[in-house]
Amino acid sequence: MAVTADSVLKDLKSNKYAPVYFLQGDEPYYIDLIAEYIENHALSPEEKGFNQTVVYGKDVNIVGILNTARRFPVMAQRQVVIVKEAQEIQDLGQEKARTMLQSYCLKPVPSTILVFCHKYKKLDGRSKLAQTIAKESVFIETKKLYDNQIPNWVNNYFKEKGFKITEKAVILLAEFIGNDLSRMANEIDKLLINFSEKVQIDEEIVSKYVGISKEYNTFELQDALAKKDVVKANRIVNYFAMNPKNNPIIPIIALLYSYFTKVMMVHYSEDKSKQGIAKTLGVNPFFVDDYLAASKNYSMPRLIKVIEILREADLHSKGINSSIEDGQILKELVFKILHV
Repeated sequence: MAVTADSVLKDLKSNKYAPVYFLQGDEPYYIDLIAEYIENHALSPEEKGFNQTVVYGKDVNIVGILNTARRFPVMAQRQVVIVKEAQEIQDLGQEKARTMLQSYCLKPVPSTILVFCHKYKKLDGRSKLAQTIAKESVFIETKKLYDNQIPNWVNNYFKEKGFKITEKAVILLAEFIGNDLSRMANEIDKLLINFSEKVQIDEEIVSKYVGISKEYNTFELQDALAKKDVVKANRIVNYFAMNPKNNPIIPIIALLYSYFTKVMMVHYSEDKSKQGIAKTLGVNPFFVDDYLAASKNYSMPRLIKVIEILREADLHSKGINSSIEDGQILKELVFKILHV
């Protein structure tokens, strides 16, 4: 049965385990989270030696996996079999193996917890195997979050940890790390280790512990361009050009493209109230004033030109019709936007 990652974790924390889990999709964070919880909690430390098997798809086939799954536990109520990187199982694409797995899912061994971690790929939903797995196992399909969903995820993650975080700190993390949830969770966890009390996390703390420069980051470049602050924008882009490894050009262009697209949406918004614009843009009302200010500096004709400039820079950054270094592409990009 298809369920959400949160509901699966809730059941696991209530000691409710199912015979088969099939975890697939583009977002590995939840796949790893569920598999690691089962690996760490389904058995006691004493039971794991004889009753826990962790294998990798490239090293096994379906026959071997199912033979292991059909064993009985040794001096325990259950055994755990976890197949990591299951998308690489040697014979998963063969009809005979798929039929065997389908048969097992229809009649699994009750004393076995069998977990498939099938990352970055999906089974063909039209196949009998996929339909059986979706119906008979605990089945989740994870998807990458969109950029505008990241701030809410970050807020919830801090909330679960018992911490509060300012809106600007959330945006700083979202823009610096992006939608890589595994990396985001890891950076947040490393940050929180430094605090024994539940303090409010602000942008100063994020800059200090996550290694984001308070002055030289995409958030500040975006702000400088929005305000047409020539001195600040040039100072930041020169820093980026001197530190290209820490400031890759493609994510910078993508973030600026997203930002100026939202500024364009301000002009199109029928409801010009803060709440209306916030709803249109999908942002917190806290940031609406910044978008309104930018919309005054960039008329619709100018924004159309800015989008063209960004698209051109994107092509150049990918080596299309250009052999210019990334640092120079960024400098030209910022100059053109400021003087559009």
